[in-house]
Amino acid sequence: MHVRRLAAWVALPLSASLALSACGTGGDTGSSDGVVSIGIAEPQHLLPGNTHETSGAQVMAALYTPLIEYDENNKPYEVAAESVSTTDNKTWTIKLKSGWTFHNGEPVNADSFINSWNFTAYGPNKQDNGYFLTRVEGYADLNPTDANVTPTAKTLTGLKKVDDTTFTVTLSEPFSEFKTMLGYTAFYPLPKAAFQDPAATPLVLKPDFEQAPIGNGPFKIKGVWQHDQRIEVERYADYKGTQPKIGGVNFPIYQNTQAEYADLLANNLDVVKTIPTESLSTVQGDLGERFQQSPASSFQFLAFPTFDPRFSKPEVRKAISQAIDREEIVKAVFQNSQKAAYSFVSPVVAGYRDKTCGAACEFKPAEAKTAYEAAGGPKDINITYNADGGHKQWVDATCNQLKANLGVNCVGTPEAKFADLLQKVEDKQQVGMFRLGWIMDYPSMENYLGPLYSTTGSSNYYGYSNPQFDTLVKEGSAAATQDEAIKKYQQAEDILARDLPVLPLRFGQNNFGHSTKVKNVTIDLFQRVDLTKIEMA
Repeated sequence: MHVRRLAAWVALPLSASLALSACGTGGDTGSSDGVVSIGIAEPQHLLPGNTHETSGAQVMAALYTPLIEYDENNKPYEVAAESVSTTDNKTWTIKLKSGWTFHNGEPVNADSFINSWNFTAYGPNKQDNGYFLTRVEGYADLNPTDANVTPTAKTLTGLKKVDDTTFTVTLSEPFSEFKTMLGYTAFYPLPKAAFQDPAATPLVLKPDFEQAPIGNGPFKIKGVWQHDQRIEVERYADYKGTQPKIGGVNFPIYQNTQAEYADLLANNLDVVKTIPTESLSTVQGDLGERFQQSPASSFQFLAFPTFDPRFSKPEVRKAISQAIDREEIVKAVFQNSQKAAYSFVSPVVAGYRDKTCGAACEFKPAEAKTAYEAAGGPKDINITYNADGGHKQWVDATCNQLKANLGVNCVGTPEAKFADLLQKVEDKQQVGMFRLGWIMDYPSMENYLGPLYSTTGSSNYYGYSNPQFDTLVKEGSAAATQDEAIKKYQQAEDILARDLPVLPLRFGQNNFGHSTKVKNVTIDLFQRVDLTKIEMA
């Protein structure tokens, strides 16, 4: 992100939007069937294979139920799955719970997962989450290195149906954490109704399916996705899992964090998942006990387009890093509600080490200026950020530090939407340095390394490629035990400290608030409101 996936907000300020009472329908009072409102940004997609940012993930969590979820120790446990088992970490047997249905009444069966994964993995479908199926046998045949070449295969050879509620997954190489991956969006099922012809290969999605997705989760979509306005869902009566305590959720779409926060203060919005940076100094007085904090897996960083000659030298990137006083920005801008980051993986995952970035992330302005000039760093730089995520204040503060410490001209360049920023980066347009945030897809060091920095990583937007790094991540993935895997992942992280394709800035926590109309509001490590716990006050 997806966080999970790529995060539109600044590890604290969430992306928000549309102003005010027009879309701020707060929760109904006095009824267990009330409708709760939760602010989001405009999702990029609402499809298992293509949703990898936080706003889309929140909506998908309402519409879909994954095979597994995670307990308080980040260990996977079965939800839609009855069991997930293996004897060799290579061939996995997935047994589904029986009796579950999609919102249109279709049974959730082995075909639902096999079809969804085959659609996501098929290269011409251009699903961003296809990366997460690279481990499944046959993926390479669906994804020729030349994107203009038609794949020689149309389905993954590693997926085999055993019966209506059982299928096997054979990986190209053993991966001990495969079960842990299965909570991620990419592994959600799709009904037959999603496809023009569910018996055809390759599968072709109905063009309007994303506008009203049919899931297997506790809520079903109400109407259609009203772009840049709202998405509404209502409780699915035949849901076989834990029934929510509310009747539905309204997700108003915001483009301005202050407008979102104003709606919360006016009791026109029930949950703000990330308090805007500008309001952190007053939030305790504004909300009292309705301001809450919880652990998060978010990681904020500045990325370099390594394909841009101005930033192609690691020496230039290191000098910029050493010119940034991370602690000062955390204190002055974020009121110490975040933690300065000196590593490339979050403290919430096993294998985390403090200060793996080493000297490259130490604040050494004098050394930085000398090194920057010696390396021929550009005189004019900009930091592009999404305006719908509350980033202006810290980006401006960072630019001010770079001006003072490197003697450069630095400006923050806002892009209206996070989705637009990602598209420009994908198209390799000139954006200069750009901010990104990451929320884990599943609790593993590998998830902070593979998707973000592998040559073929799903969220490698900076063009970084290092064969040694790729090899170490691959060896870690194939390790028989977690301890063996962590050793390889840590070696890979050490390479990032040398190459610096991105600059670690901050680790976040959930800083959120809610209205007087709701209670039992919790936000998980993936920055999602738990929709089975929230209820009307």
